[in-house]
Amino acid sequence: MVFSSIVFLLFFLPVFLLLYYLAPKNLKNIVILISSIFFYSWGAPKFIFVILGTTFLDFHLVRWMAHTERILHRRLMLTLSVSVNLGLLVYFKYSNFFIENINEVLSVFGKSPIQWTKLILPIGISFYTFETITYVVDVYRGVHKPLKNFWDYQLYIILFPKLIAGPIIRYHDLADQITDRTKNDTVDNKLTGFYRFILGLAKKVQIANHMGLQADTIFAMPYSELDSYTAWIGILAYTFQIYFDFSGYSDMAIGLGKMIGFRFPENFNNPYISGSITEFWRRWHITLGAWMKNYLYIPLGGNRVSTKRLYFNLWFVFLASGFWHGASWSFIVWGAYHGLFLVLERGFLLKFYNRIAKLASTGITFFIVIIGWVFFRVEKVEDACSYLKRMFAIDFKYPEQFDLEFYFFFALAVLFSFFAYPAIGQKIQNLVYFDNYTRSRHVTLFVISIVLLMLSISSITASGFNPFIYFRF
Repeated sequence: MVFSSIVFLLFFLPVFLLLYYLAPKNLKNIVILISSIFFYSWGAPKFIFVILGTTFLDFHLVRWMAHTERILHRRLMLTLSVSVNLGLLVYFKYSNFFIENINEVLSVFGKSPIQWTKLILPIGISFYTFETITYVVDVYRGVHKPLKNFWDYQLYIILFPKLIAGPIIRYHDLADQITDRTKNDTVDNKLTGFYRFILGLAKKVQIANHMGLQADTIFAMPYSELDSYTAWIGILAYTFQIYFDFSGYSDMAIGLGKMIGFRFPENFNNPYISGSITEFWRRWHITLGAWMKNYLYIPLGGNRVSTKRLYFNLWFVFLASGFWHGASWSFIVWGAYHGLFLVLERGFLLKFYNRIAKLASTGITFFIVIIGWVFFRVEKVEDACSYLKRMFAIDFKYPEQFDLEFYFFFALAVLFSFFAYPAIGQKIQNLVYFDNYTRSRHVTLFVISIVLLMLSISSITASGFNPFIYFRF
């Protein structure tokens, strides 16, 4: 079940909110937990037992770890919990990749391939695995005490607004909210959460879906037959699709959280206005970047190492980030590509960017990001290279296949991608998302939200195209 589906919008969400708001305070978490189990089971009934089983094991391992002072026992529990969770992630997500590559090597030597039944990837496993690891690591480090109630821990992992695609919320950021949300349980938060949800829904349905339909059409064509104009339209459409798809979903998750008293961390902050790749990763998928920094980069030594080791750490972390996104060489290349530019910026590029106009550095960064998205979108590296060749083939034609409707939504995508570039745009965005609301602003946003909701429902009903990119990850 996805947030932008009719089943969720017209059936699941209204029923859930009604039950939640009517439930007494001591039963609200039970309502969320049961609803979250149902939510996940709707799309992956077999895999719900994977989550329930691992949460049961992790809760007790961490509980034992917290009640012992022996360093050896604590490390053993930490290692066991992390190994089980990463082991399941590797098994479900990467087994097919490893077997396929081993079989290719075997074929070179004339050996018989390994027989293997391809595994189906449990929805959201990459996200909830990282959250499970934050629980055991945060307790091990003494950042926060473990939860006393098993059902509270299960709620932390399976909380449906952030279960499928984040934000990736570290345990110590959410632990206290699970047991007491009184401070955030206000009428103002419920209303602003509703506005945030609808704005995210509109981003997903009105912009991402229109961009995605065109991108899928172009990427389904034989790459050798593409002219440069069409190739650029395809990757630009995908560039905007992936941003509005994922940031829209994050907005919906944050909005849902606010409606039930949770405060989730921001996950996107206008990444396409970045003046460097370093800045881009402070603005894009913020919670993944924070996770990688705290649980991989810093344990590797962070900045407290030699320059060469620091460069390696940066590159390695983004190599791992690429592999986290998917089990294919193209994702690894995408991660290594971003890691390379981070290293180059540490070396000299940031100094160069500081000497040129902000608009120029933003344009260069956006260009670098677009090239990277080719590897992210195309499954095979050689096909991605073929697509890039067509982009730079200097073969520009104006095809008739793009209608005015596409250009209209393309213009909206450009507008809202760079809306916060000028100071006035950032100010307007702050008024909508972050500043305190006056009564007149509530009325205005409520009316806008109702209109956008009706338009989005109409679009979903009229079109059968409603994919969600990050289900793959």
